[in-house]
Amino acid sequence: MDFNHIQLVLAIVISMVFFHCLEILFRKLKKFPPFPIPLPLIGNLHLVGKKPHKSFGDLAKIYGPIMSLKLGQVTTVVITSPAIAREVLQKHDLAFSSRYPPNAVHALDHYKYSVAWIPVGPRFRSLRKIMNTNIFSGNRLDANQHLRLAKIQELVSYCNRYCETGEALDIGRAVFRTTLNLISNTIFSKDLTDPFSDSDKDDEFKDLISNIFAEVGKPNLLDCYPILEIIYPHGIKRRSGVYFEQMFKICGAMIDERLEQRKALDGPKFHDMLDILLTSSEENPEDIDRKHIEHLCLDLFSAATDSTTSTVEWAMAEVLKCPRVMKKIQEELAQVIGRGKILEEIDIARLPYLNCIVKETFRLHPAAPLLIPRKVEEDVQVCGYVVPKGSKIFVNTWAIGRDPSVWEDSLLYKPERFLQCDIDVRGRDYELIPFGAGRRMCPGLPLANRMVPMMLGTMLNLFEWKLEGGLLVEQLDMEEKDGVILKKAIPLLAVPIPVQAWRGDPTL
Repeated sequence: MDFNHIQLVLAIVISMVFFHCLEILFRKLKKFPPFPIPLPLIGNLHLVGKKPHKSFGDLAKIYGPIMSLKLGQVTTVVITSPAIAREVLQKHDLAFSSRYPPNAVHALDHYKYSVAWIPVGPRFRSLRKIMNTNIFSGNRLDANQHLRLAKIQELVSYCNRYCETGEALDIGRAVFRTTLNLISNTIFSKDLTDPFSDSDKDDEFKDLISNIFAEVGKPNLLDCYPILEIIYPHGIKRRSGVYFEQMFKICGAMIDERLEQRKALDGPKFHDMLDILLTSSEENPEDIDRKHIEHLCLDLFSAATDSTTSTVEWAMAEVLKCPRVMKKIQEELAQVIGRGKILEEIDIARLPYLNCIVKETFRLHPAAPLLIPRKVEEDVQVCGYVVPKGSKIFVNTWAIGRDPSVWEDSLLYKPERFLQCDIDVRGRDYELIPFGAGRRMCPGLPLANRMVPMMLGTMLNLFEWKLEGGLLVEQLDMEEKDGVILKKAIPLLAVPIPVQAWRGDPTL
């Protein structure tokens, strides 16, 4: 390398260091939230591991409950306290209402049609109104109680098959199929999987949902350096597009079938969500069209199935791991509804300890450890700091749920902590916001508040459970899997034993 080349390289390096120092000075002068000193080019990417919620939680112990990070090109602000979460999601709700869609959901323009990602505006309000009125309203949910009860009965029948063989049941798999068929019946009035089949073919939909979340949750260079899409346009987004296309093919076939049935004068009559959406599309085509319907189906299937499955599986694991909790919930179930009976929705309000178990599971194992990222469209003052325009905002619900300044014995599973307080998950108590809060709160909360305790309580009331292979409860693995949905790294496998059989032979 000759002298001129050396001079050029030195000039580039000195310029990079100079502008990098200027940026750090600018961030301090503008009073950005506290931040670790970023490195040139990569910023603070080296501080974020495979589980960002844990990395952010550790960094918050050093830099405080509101901090800013430079992840590549993107300024990221992380919130890890209930008080600041309240300020962001309630006081400044509108300013923080936009989403920051990852590159993966740009596939097939999903971010332009999905109610989870589109900006707050007339179309967002129209889609949310349809969901809140026709799917998740109290009246609609009450009218569909029989459907959920039927799916719970199928879950019980599936568990009974394993009782007869003495084999271990994959609890997450069973709960996923139950939830999937519940959602598919709510939308299409038909099952999408055979609830009694053990064939790999019936796991295809589960694998599809898992693949979608895997791609969305993978570290993506384009999320940190959006400018690189000019030269690197494929990768994760391309694979996401393949999975989205598979989902749209399934939903599209259902829509085509229904359109043909609606044309026939003597065809079957439906009053499900698809019928409501198609009618809305015919009456207001400018508000909702077929693309919106397909993308809404993708939202509902992906959001409802994996999150419900994850919550019930974590709850079962925690209860099995803690005999004290198991004894207490069994006593409550026996006293209130009688052992060996299926829970009905009317029973849920009469089972305070069961509801405490659900809340405690949401606290320690929120399905979304980081709420869906938001974006600010202008500078916003929060707690004396400036959150700059264009920032990506994360609320770390996982860290809030484990904050020792908020929760006594924060790392212990103690459902009884909720017996003496009125904290709930409806977005009013910012110590516990697994569904978010404000205008972008998850609309599926009312359904989850029925399905999770109903499935969990029924499985605990009808069966005793032994871990696979005689594993001791102390040996139960509680590690988390990497991803945007907080799943167990190792699926929970347990042998169900009917309550009557257990009582008859204590050695089981």
